Amino acid sequence: MGLVKTTIDGREIEVERDRWALEVARELGIEIPTLCYHPAVEPYGACRLCVVEVTQGRWTWLTTSCDLPIREGLSIRTNTENVIKARRMALELLWAAAPDAAEIQEMARELGLAKPRFASRMASGKCILCGLCIRVCKEVLGEAAIGFSHRGTARVVGSPFGGTASDCIGCGACVGVCPTGHIETVVADGKLSMKTWQTDLPLAACEACGEPFATKRLVERLAKETAEKEINVRRCPRCRAKELGAKWAQAVKR
Repeated sequence: MGLVKTTIDGREIEVERDRWALEVARELGIEIPTLCYHPAVEPYGACRLCVVEVTQGRWTWLTTSCDLPIREGLSIRTNTENVIKARRMALELLWAAAPDAAEIQEMARELGLAKPRFASRMASGKCILCGLCIRVCKEVLGEAAIGFSHRGTARVVGSPFGGTASDCIGCGACVGVCPTGHIETVVADGKLSMKTWQTDLPLAACEACGEPFATKRLVERLAKETAEKEINVRRCPRCRAKELGAKWAQAVKR
């Protein structure tokens, strides 16, 4: 992939063509806010907070930087008056959609917003419909345990038909990438309850110490994927660490 010249906030740089502008800007130490971006999945441009102002030739426009491919001759500005106005508007809309999200409230304070101008479509909630949970489930895990349903203001993220997520393996990837803490989980009585997805998954006990440490579905999946490797996934991380430490100690003695 060839190199192209572009300008970000007045700084001319040479980078690989088609790299995402958000990633390049962050490497330059330029902070651009975002909630729906994660390097593990393809960009989606849902939250609109990473908007930047782009000029090429006679044309200037606003666009999201997470899915903006770097091309020759672009001039990208990340902190103009138009950019700040667009981010404030996007943040107000997100705040109205997820009134309980502390992350959004903190970002709002940083931009000088006291409260959103728009009425909340929900009395409570933290989901901003960024789709990160859906994308990590599909793109990284290869599963389709959850997805979008309905349209417009009725759109939600959930399990198929609002019931149990039969394809969920309880890996917790969706919990890890959720930017607002919307996804609730509880571990109790030998099971992991993915409350947001209305799904209960029994836990597997470590074959060494007997302590539950992961869902049975996750352990079985990892066992298949590591069948040709010397990794005992049926033991908890603590017991595997002890086993590795013992092997290392024996190797040192030799």
